[in-house]
Parts: sequence; C-alpha cells; structure tokens
Amino acid sequence: MAAALGLPLNLTTWSIAALATLGVILRPFSWPEAIWAVAGALLLVALGLLPWPVALDGVAKGTDVYLFLVGMMLLSEIARKEGLFDWLAAHAVRAARGSATRLFWLVYVVGTVVTVFLSNDACAVVLTPAVFAATKAAGVKEPLPYLFICAFIANAASFVLPISNPANLVVFAEHMPPLGRWLATFTLPSVLAIVATYAVLYLTQRRDLRSETVATDVAIPSLRLGGKVAGAGIVATGAALIGASAAGIELGLPTFAAGLATTLVVLLLNRGGVVEVVRDVSWSVLPLVAGLFVLVEALEKTGVLAMLADLLRRAAAADPATTAWAGGAAVAFGSNLVNNLPAGLLAGAAVQAAHVSDKVAGAILIGVDLGPNLSVTGSLATILWLTAIRREGEDVSAWRFLKLGFLVMPPALVLALAALILV
Repeated sequence: MAAALGLPLNLTTWSIAALATLGVILRPFSWPEAIWAVAGALLLVALGLLPWPVALDGVAKGTDVYLFLVGMMLLSEIARKEGLFDWLAAHAVRAARGSATRLFWLVYVVGTVVTVFLSNDACAVVLTPAVFAATKAAGVKEPLPYLFICAFIANAASFVLPISNPANLVVFAEHMPPLGRWLATFTLPSVLAIVATYAVLYLTQRRDLRSETVATDVAIPSLRLGGKVAGAGIVATGAALIGASAAGIELGLPTFAAGLATTLVVLLLNRGGVVEVVRDVSWSVLPLVAGLFVLVEALEKTGVLAMLADLLRRAAAADPATTAWAGGAAVAFGSNLVNNLPAGLLAGAAVQAAHVSDKVAGAILIGVDLGPNLSVTGSLATILWLTAIRREGEDVSAWRFLKLGFLVMPPALVLALAALILV
C-alpha cells in the first residue's frame, strides 16, 4: 500500500514513527499519550510495513518493563490510600521549620535517595504524590517548584547504580560491569549531574520560593497498620531490586511480586478495596510503553540499528574521545525525540554490536539517562510524573517544561560527560 502511494517503505515507516512520537509530545486534542503511540503502531501493521508477529515480538520485549511499572504503581496507590504519603509529608514540613528553601532541599535529597535505590520510575510514581501532599500540608501556594524536583532528579540521579534506571540494564545487557567498576566509572559524573541539576533548578525557582510561606504547626496524622505495611513493602522492594541487580536478575518480576504482595496484604487487613485500587492505577502507561516498543521494532526493521552500529564502530576506532562526546550528546538529544527507553534499546544494541570501549558505552548511557531532562516526553519517568501531577490537578505544558529543561539538562550533561571522558 505504501508503495502505491509512491513513497519508499523506509521513509513511510520513519514518518509514521515520527508523527506518532510528535503526538505523544504535543497531545493534540488533549488526547492521552498512549493513543498516539498505539495508533502509530497499529498503522504500521495495517499498512503492511510491520508484520503483526514482529509487532507482537516488539510488545513482548517490554514484558519486564510492564511488570516493573505495575509493581511500582500498585505500591504507590496502596501507599497513597493508606495515608503513608500524608504522614511522611507532615514530617517533611516539620523538618523544614518554616523555610521554603529548606523544604526544597529536603525534597531534593529524598528524591535522590529514592531514585538511586528504587529507580527513576519509582521516584516519579512514589515520590510525586508524597511531595504534593507535603506542599498541601505546608500551605504552599505554588507546588510546581517542588514537583519539578521529582521529574528532574529522577533522571539526574539515574546512573548512580545499575538499578537506578531500567535503561541501564538495557544499554549494557549481558556486559554489565561489576558494581565496583560501575561506581568507579559513574560516581563522579553522577555527583556532578545531581549537583548541577539542583543548582539550576534552585536558581530558576528561587523567586517562587522566596515568596512562599511554609506552615510550621502541621499536625502529624496517625499512620494506620496498612500504611506501615505499605512503607515496609516499599523498603522491601528496594532491597529486592538491589539483590536482583547483584544477581543479574531482571527487575520486573521482583518488583511486580513485591507490589502485588504488599497490596494483597493491605487489602486483606482492610477486608476490601480491590475495586478502588484497580480503578485508580494509571493503566494507560502500559499501552504507551508497548506502542513505543513497536515503533522501535519498526525502526530496527528498516536497518537503522545496523547503520548506527557501523557508524559507531568506525567513529570509535578513529577517535574514541570525540566519539564519546558526540555519542553521549547525540543520544541525549535523540532520546527526547523517541523517548529514552526505545532510544536505550537502539543505542544498547548498537553498543553491543559495535564492541566499543567502556568509556564510549558509558557516555552513551549518560546520554540515555540524563538527556531526557530536556523534554516532558524524554523518559518514561517524566511521563509517569506528568500523569501523577495531573491526578492532583496540576499540569505542565510541553513548551514550559522544554524551556526549563533547556536550562537544566545541558550543564549537567556537559559536566557528567567531562568527568567520564577527561578525568
């Protein structure tokens, strides 16, 4: 059919993938992001550009991600319903002692810890409702400066450990460095990225922070048994993720098992509530991810992967340092065009096929992890964050996020790459 229209098949495939991605970014008619990703995937199959068994293979490649997301969303929802976030928020506001800047710093530190030990997606799903609850308890008039932290730290701190971002496991695959070598490689770049992101975020938000008043006489709500169980489930999930990463086990199933077990225990304690939990989980994220995987499968079928691997191999052989700089920057900005999860799949496959050095592979990983701080659709974590703040009645346009991301992301990226390549 595409040939009858007089268009080369590859060009048609690329055009559909580009338009679907644009739909995810701009959300025409205010339709959810998932509609555009799924529509693009279905159109590729309907036009015969991608055989349906290949499309199903693409969907199946995301199984571990789906399991991971469902586990985290269940944990977040049950913790929210049991009042865990309200309880934590009240303690955070008390610790801020009336200072908007101190509350900003506290949220940033907690966001860093959650990202490092529970992953960037968990930061977006679990921390965002807690931060919103904290700002509400503190009587903050404008919560967005604090909510922005959840979006940006989720990516800035996502390469401290291998488990801090599922994309890390995709890029290195079976060639994952031992934890000691990982820390030696990425600790300094991570620290610089985290500090630079905080500095720019604070400078861009300080006007709003200075005009804020933070309540000091906040009552600490009682935490029910279900909330304690939810908190224990989140801690146990973090431990399970670290153990799974050390054992080389995919993270999806342990996360799903922990989230489901925690939810079932709380529901049993409450003797009900299944319908409410199932109703309030953001299930639309799953078809969005599936659609993105299919779009990547279609791009791979056009030979993009082979071209990227060949280009990377020749460039790395000629000038490794320049290739690391260029590769990290290209993937960083490119991740915002197709989302960093599919970009990580392509980049990781190209890295493994090209057999490049650890430094080049590390630069590309930094680009995959940190680059998405440019746009609201750059990473799955940011999309999850956007979904979470919409549930609370907040929203951020793609243009507003891009303007802030253009200030936040480049300095952190340059410092992180410099630390990796030059130090």
